Amino acid sequence: MAKVTYSAGIDHVSGALAKPSKSGQHSCTKMLLATHRVAATQSNACNRLYLRPKVERSTQPSAKELAIRERFTEVRAMVATRRKDLNKISQDQLDFIAQKDLATGKRTMTAYLWKVCGEEYDAAHNG
Repeated sequence: MAKVTYSAGIDHVSGALAKPSKSGQHSCTKMLLATHRVAATQSNACNRLYLRPKVERSTQPSAKELAIRERFTEVRAMVATRRKDLNKISQDQLDFIAQKDLATGKRTMTAYLWKVCGEEYDAAHNG
């Protein structure tokens, strides 16, 4: 960790300044992260710079992880298709509004569609 002072006119920078890429001759092997602390403090040293090495996975994905990845891919495709399906848009909007203010209701249409499509996927694949 290093304390950072930026050039005049730049108060703070937050995010990745350099990322390792998987290919290319000019790929770096380390990630350079800049952060800016926003919590209340007495100190003026609120900018930090981190150098993180590239992380390689040491094990192969388990069968459970592969199943989760497959479910995510399928549900994402279902959500994209359903969002454009003119036959379901009106009913989905009505159903979304009806459940939105419930304690377990989804607050956005996207979250609602993910819930509905996820339940459809689970019913089709888990019996």
